[in-house]
Amino acid sequence: MTASIRNAIRFYVEGFKSMTWGRTLWLIILIKLFVMFGILRVFFFQPTLKGSPEDKQLQVATELANP
Repeated sequence: MTASIRNAIRFYVEGFKSMTWGRTLWLIILIKLFVMFGILRVFFFQPTLKGSPEDKQLQVATELANP
C-alpha cells in the first residue's frame, strides 16, 4: 500500500478508537447492513429466473418480445 492510503486508514481507525460512541455506531451500522442485505433480500428480492436453462430462455424471450 502507498503511504497515503496507510495514512487515511490510520486516520479513520484512530478517529473511531477515540470516539466515545464509536463502537455503538459501528454496531448500529453492522445491524443495519445485516437487515438490508440479509433479511430484506430474502423476502423482497427473490430471483425472477427460476428453473432449467430452457425455462430461463423462454422467460427472457417472452419479456423481450412483450415489454
